[in-house]
Amino acid sequence: MRHIKCNLHLKTISFQATGADQAVGFGLVGFSLLLFTYYTIWVIVLPFVDSDHVIHSYFLPREYSVILPGVAALILLLCVGTFIGVITWKNRKPKKVD
Repeated sequence: MRHIKCNLHLKTISFQATGADQAVGFGLVGFSLLLFTYYTIWVIVLPFVDSDHVIHSYFLPREYSVILPGVAALILLLCVGTFIGVITWKNRKPKKVD
């Protein structure tokens, strides 16, 4: 039985984000936090608040709390499916003709 000795030297590469990258990242995190807070208040807190309270004027009707995430999920699945289809189409190999 042979033993093969293998020395792998892995190098760590680090990239520093530029100011523009950091600004975009902070913007995305801030938008996600704002959206999460809005949706949480809309779905969890508002059912316990009187329907004539002024806070209800800042939110859509409750039916949209199910419809909007469903539409977003369908759009996400459509985009992922389209991406996979395009990559598969580009990487297909032509059949050999004998």
